[in-house]
Amino acid sequence: MLRVPRPSVRLTLVVVSVFFATSVLGVSLLRAANYRPGATAGAPWPSASPSAAPGVEGRCGTVPIKAVRQLRGMWLTTVTNIDFPSRRGLTQAQVKAEYQRWLDLAVAQRHNAIFVHVRPSGDAFWPSAYAPWSEWLTGKRDGKSPGWDPLDYMVREAHARNLEFHAWFNPYRGTQPGPVGPGADFAKLAPNHPLLKHRDWAISYPAGRNGRLYFDPGIPEARKFVEDAMLEAVQKYDIDGVHFDDFFYPYPQAGQDFPDDASFARHGAGKSRAQWRRDNVDTLVREMHERIQQLKPWVKFGISPFGIWRNKTSDPAGSDSKGLEAYDAIYADTRKWVQQGWVDYIVPQLYWHLGFEKADYTKLLPWWTALTKGTDVQLYIGMADYRIGEDGAWSDPGQLDRQMTLNEKSGGVQGQVHFSAKQIRADRLGAVTRYKNKHYASPALVPRMARLPAAPPAAPRLVAAARSGAAMKFEASASGATSWALYRVSGDSAALVATGRAGSEVIDPAAPAGPATYCLSGLDRSGNEGPVSPPIAAS
Repeated sequence: MLRVPRPSVRLTLVVVSVFFATSVLGVSLLRAANYRPGATAGAPWPSASPSAAPGVEGRCGTVPIKAVRQLRGMWLTTVTNIDFPSRRGLTQAQVKAEYQRWLDLAVAQRHNAIFVHVRPSGDAFWPSAYAPWSEWLTGKRDGKSPGWDPLDYMVREAHARNLEFHAWFNPYRGTQPGPVGPGADFAKLAPNHPLLKHRDWAISYPAGRNGRLYFDPGIPEARKFVEDAMLEAVQKYDIDGVHFDDFFYPYPQAGQDFPDDASFARHGAGKSRAQWRRDNVDTLVREMHERIQQLKPWVKFGISPFGIWRNKTSDPAGSDSKGLEAYDAIYADTRKWVQQGWVDYIVPQLYWHLGFEKADYTKLLPWWTALTKGTDVQLYIGMADYRIGEDGAWSDPGQLDRQMTLNEKSGGVQGQVHFSAKQIRADRLGAVTRYKNKHYASPALVPRMARLPAAPPAAPRLVAAARSGAAMKFEASASGATSWALYRVSGDSAALVATGRAGSEVIDPAAPAGPATYCLSGLDRSGNEGPVSPPIAAS
């Protein structure tokens, strides 16, 4: 555990000289003797020698530390029970057990973040003053509590595994289409659904059986309400990020326009309708960024938009593509959000294969890389795991592997988020195992986010080590860290071998058979790493 050690017997400090096989620590050492922590009572601790020298930044003794900085995550979708919960109306114990298995999958994939759908369509996975309980959880539309707080549980369990928790919200969707959802039928809404009280905020689109209700983005009071509803979760829970996908105004349906005539007449202020709609989305994005910073400045704000802003045939600044344009079709000026710094990270959904004529991955990737270059907005890529096994290019199990290789060579991509969790678990064609073994073979720290508050902790201290099978477990003392990173010396550097949340056991799960030298560092919640501990020799 990362805690101040409390030995049951008095420590006797003996000054010894130790020369390591790696020849990196020819210094005097302080040896902790007769130390027997309760977690391994009855098992003697092997020789473990912490250096008396103070910790330094970026070095384990005399060698540099090396760690991959890469965001690795997956989307866990709750709407219509795509991923989780597996069906509506499960018991608390069943929901918790399923969620634990998803976290186990994330850990096995060496992910460091999870993106969980907590407001899929005007509802909530927490006790909310602004939204009814999600029917995808409770199995009912009566608005009644299931008797526990899923969001609190999900955040705590993710953090226990040192996974960032990004709460994923859909701002303006009010319902899902029938027959699975209530569609545009007010009579089928939960009695505490806000669109029953504010019917003037509701827009039904499209016409027909596929219709659903939306909060009208053109009504300032409706926009403020959905912001408040999402910020309630930021205020109440220790989330690491607020996350949107690409649902603002709905994707167009042939022959139908979004029926917002009334709000446009009242608030359009002489603008074209298209520009007014873009301004409405811009305002939501800007205000959410500002309000999150005011409320909890360490919480990240990111959006995963459709992968094409505009085609260069429409705008010289656009990408070399021929697909739907988010700017024109769904009024999402994604390029502007990056340029204005209204998001901390952006995750374009590049769900097309290499060489696809309308939207070639090899052409869209450099466009997004160029857009974020020189900004402090981090670029991650949304990966189409769900497409593996389709006919054509997606029948090749190496498609995602090659895309991730391009990401790493781009010079600008700082990670990936995979859609979705169920597809990762399925591992069709072995494609997930293939990219995991090549690109996620070792643990990674989340990228530092320089625009967020920084408070690097002081150097921790490794006190003693004990072998447990193939693992090496450590006793350590530290304070002020959100998480820890364990390094093991190999040759002329020390590589990252494990990470964990503060308070969790410090362990190298695959320690070498012979002697090894380790160092430990602490990180703040923005990914800033403090000085590294003095080295310890574990034999």
